Amino acid sequence: MTEMVYGAVPVQSGEPILPKWWRTVDKWTLSCIMILFGIGLLLGLAASVPLAEKNDFGAFHYVTRQAVFGGAALVAMLITSMMSPNLVRRLAVLGFLAAFIAILGLPFLGTDFGKGAVRWYSLGFASVQPSEFLKPGFVVVAAWMMAASQEINGPPGKSLSLILAGVIVILLALQPDFGQAALILFGWGVMYFVAGAPMILLVVLAGLVVLGGSFAYNSSEHFARRIDGFLNPDVDPRTQLGYAANAIREGGFFGVGVGEGQVKWSLPDAHTDFIIAVAAEEYGLVLVLVIIALYASVVVRSLMRLMRERDPFIRLAGTGLAAIFGVQAMINMGVAVRLLPAKGMTLPFVSYGGSSLIAGGIAVGMLLAFTRTRPQGEIDEIFRGRGR
Repeated sequence: MTEMVYGAVPVQSGEPILPKWWRTVDKWTLSCIMILFGIGLLLGLAASVPLAEKNDFGAFHYVTRQAVFGGAALVAMLITSMMSPNLVRRLAVLGFLAAFIAILGLPFLGTDFGKGAVRWYSLGFASVQPSEFLKPGFVVVAAWMMAASQEINGPPGKSLSLILAGVIVILLALQPDFGQAALILFGWGVMYFVAGAPMILLVVLAGLVVLGGSFAYNSSEHFARRIDGFLNPDVDPRTQLGYAANAIREGGFFGVGVGEGQVKWSLPDAHTDFIIAVAAEEYGLVLVLVIIALYASVVVRSLMRLMRERDPFIRLAGTGLAAIFGVQAMINMGVAVRLLPAKGMTLPFVSYGGSSLIAGGIAVGMLLAFTRTRPQGEIDEIFRGRGR
């Protein structure tokens, strides 16, 4: 007898992978990601041309590279989304270990490309930022630990995940890369909260974060300079924040017109960290609101599907991935409008960057794999069953 379940479709035995994937994947989330990537290429056509000319490349050098990296990211996303949660977990553990070892080797083999932070490995034809690949791997590993701790006689997974998060945050802060460190800590905090952490412990951890920020401010000139710039009420119009703020004001509601923006000629990071300023200037508030709606749709749709998930590992891992994806977008746009201190963080699937695009594709692929429809009852059936 066919089981009738909420939000699930009966799975046919021996069904081919592609039809099964298409029937069970969240098509709305998939569509939003594709649209974001298309917007990224559109903005790249405007934002990257000045930099290409400055570096004596062809006008569409960076757009072509973004299309190549983005194509690889989409392929990685689609392949990962077709995997089972168990296979995703196994590969994520291996990927996490590789990225963690790469992070450890950065002080010896890494480079800063003149930006003051040793975050990359130079491969000659491209560069790799290990922290981008560390994030999705860490989320899955931490979720696995937390889920295991909920089993009878299970390991102290929550405590182990906290220690692991602390080690990673310290390693990233030493680069320094406080933006990625904050994302790791936030993702862990969201999963810990969902796993049933006591509020008092979360308050204590928040206090420790504040103390850590104070220590970083007093010991890191790089960190202090960014905080001072954020707190200063007067924005130097010759800085990146000044150029971005002026571009957003000039764009207004409908923008100054395609190709008519000027901020791309002044901002060295117009195609990466400040891509939203280019969107606001040339296309106005309308496109910015569309971009925000797309990110919000991915996060909300994913969380709604995860609410029906019985498996604690899938629920925790999916929640952590959705939280990091949404908060990274929020931080990037918040910096551009000066709601947050400056951080070197890309806008997922929109900004230029090989590591960011491919790692983002893997992370969203994991999220799609975790949110695929599976034949199961509603989660509240578990609690009703326990009460009998």
